[in-house]
Amino acid sequence: MKFEGSSVVVTGAGSGIGAAIARLAAERGARVCVSDLDGAKANTVAQEIGGMAVACDVRDEAQVKSLIAKASQTHGDVDIYVSNAGLGGADPSHAASQSDAHWELNWQVHVMSHVYAARALLPQMINRKSGHLVNVASAAGLLNQIGDAAYSATKHAAVSFAESLAITHGVDGIGVSVVCPQYVATPLLGLSDADAATQGSLLTADDVALVVVDGVEAGRFLILSHPEVQTYAVHRATDHDRWVTGMQMLRAKAMDRFGGIQVENFYKLV
Repeated sequence: MKFEGSSVVVTGAGSGIGAAIARLAAERGARVCVSDLDGAKANTVAQEIGGMAVACDVRDEAQVKSLIAKASQTHGDVDIYVSNAGLGGADPSHAASQSDAHWELNWQVHVMSHVYAARALLPQMINRKSGHLVNVASAAGLLNQIGDAAYSATKHAAVSFAESLAITHGVDGIGVSVVCPQYVATPLLGLSDADAATQGSLLTADDVALVVVDGVEAGRFLILSHPEVQTYAVHRATDHDRWVTGMQMLRAKAMDRFGGIQVENFYKLV
């Protein structure tokens, strides 16, 4: 589906990858609704690109439905919905050490936000036999993020839900994409474009946005901003035991080099 002339909604678009996708979508000629938990940030991006802004907590189904209704009233039926909102947070100690509240937060943001959007949009998309759902997951959804079990588990679930959408609704003329980036210089990791300039494995949000928008327009399901992730995923599928051993070695390397598990430093190891 082309962005030109389309009504597009991007969540988590007050900064980072979401903001970069919103800007590029507008450049491609889309009518863009910029959404973020922080309404002020959403408004800043919206004013920059000539779009509209809607504050939305994607954990709340009623707010997601309201976001879609407002975007539709202003820009017409939503053609492309980019469900991008996300979060991160390291395990305090062992892999099950995070609180129930933290696990629930990850589940709501990384999985149910996609479900809520699809639940609201699918009836109309099925009726008109067009539309594209873009669920931003992570390379952790195909592999694993060392030191953040809740993030990894829920990103795996996000990939699985996207597969279900594509399998079930391809016949209805609905496109589905799942985006699985590896390390990106965004506020989520406390990294900047200057950091990305020093390490090839670390991309900027603009780099990722270009791959995402081009991937949606090409109708691709799995969108990988970091092509090497596919190689890692093949290794994992070919010999899972060997892959786990390799990840254990990577964890040990991080502990030795950094004295602990800091997600923002892992890009220096791959």
